[in-house]
Amino acid sequence: QVQLVESGGGLVQPGGSLKLSCVTSGSISMFNTMAWYRQPPEKQRELVAIISSGGTTTYADSVKGRFTISRDNAKNTVYLQMDSLKPEDTAVYYCNGKILFRPDSWGPGTQVTVSL
Repeated sequence: QVQLVESGGGLVQPGGSLKLSCVTSGSISMFNTMAWYRQPPEKQRELVAIISSGGTTTYADSVKGRFTISRDNAKNTVYLQMDSLKPEDTAVYYCNGKILFRPDSWGPGTQVTVSL
């Protein structure tokens, strides 16, 4: 099982920025898609952004224009650049990797808190 480890979370003021990173223990190229999910307090986990092996990206409406997902295959890393952060972006952010016909891989999560 490939392991994913997120980093970069923390406390930031509204309007600020954070960049999350997710490093895979194996080659990131094995994944058909990489994605970021988040789980706000007392709410269900939701999809934030996806990037395919070919670089195609998709975003949740709530983060379009503010968040950018990217990947660096040489570093086996996927990123989530988060700008213009809002209090409602507060959540635990999880990295996800999908390989066809295999169980998803998940990271343990990183906390992002947007508050004054």
